[in-house]
Amino acid sequence: MLMVKPGLPYLDVIHRLRQNTDLPIAAYHVSGEYAMLKAAAEKGWLNEKDVALETLLCFRRAGCDTILTYYAKQAAQWLSEDGAW
Repeated sequence: MLMVKPGLPYLDVIHRLRQNTDLPIAAYHVSGEYAMLKAAAEKGWLNEKDVALETLLCFRRAGCDTILTYYAKQAAQWLSEDGAW
């Protein structure tokens, strides 16, 4: 498994890894990225659910097989409620 940390600033690296290896690729959605979204949501600047799920989707689109995130439980709940999972 190849791990990319932090994940968001290196989506291009994840994409290039996917193009060049069959190994599983994981991204770590680090605490600073999580805290940034939480703080903006608390101030009402963004819709936390929409932005968090879009952020996780970005990792998948880039080529990740696994995403390590502080949003894991909340994202699973959101996806379950929406019938997407």
